[in-house]
Amino acid sequence: MIGLCPLRALPPAALKAMVLTTSTMLPLGTELPLAAIERHRGEGVGEPFDPAALAGRPLLVLFLCPHCPFVKHVEAELSRLQADLAGQVSLLGLCSNSPLTHPQDGLKGMAVQAAARGWSFPYLLDPDQAIARAFRAACTPDPFLFDAAHRLVYRGQLDDSRPGNQRASDGHDLRAAVAAMLAGDPLPAEQKPSIGCNIKWHPGQEPPWMG
Repeated sequence: MIGLCPLRALPPAALKAMVLTTSTMLPLGTELPLAAIERHRGEGVGEPFDPAALAGRPLLVLFLCPHCPFVKHVEAELSRLQADLAGQVSLLGLCSNSPLTHPQDGLKGMAVQAAARGWSFPYLLDPDQAIARAFRAACTPDPFLFDAAHRLVYRGQLDDSRPGNQRASDGHDLRAAVAAMLAGDPLPAEQKPSIGCNIKWHPGQEPPWMG
């Protein structure tokens, strides 16, 4: 589950501090764990989260955080996706990092991040990390695309760009999946795992898939 990628643009200290982690690749067809989101969500920024508004509508769930350089690398593309998918796919951001170890990833940091990028989609805290566990989320960013019936149709990377590999993030893989889903076409057979910083679990509470 641990992978490496070119990170020449980052200072050595940042490299040393990061644990690079890939998506667990939750099985396709998995039902959206909406009850877990409703039960365990904390405060958030952006638009209020309204579960009723999701009925019959595709949903893109994004595990994010303010400090991760992999998230920072795709922030502009997430802003473009918000604009391009408006009226077609709902977006939901989740921050599951432990405030015990990473207080910069709390509500204040999320608000600054969202304001800087013009994000208006609901961006919620996952204070007990139960939502991340329900998704088997592992890294930031970690995208999950659900169709109108709220079945998982895509999970994995936005695109092949990474901090330091000199490629701009254009969301190629995720956008291809969204386009196929909306057109009723088969989704791409190849779904590459996302890669990023590991979710920062509460000390001593790492899930089994992080072993």
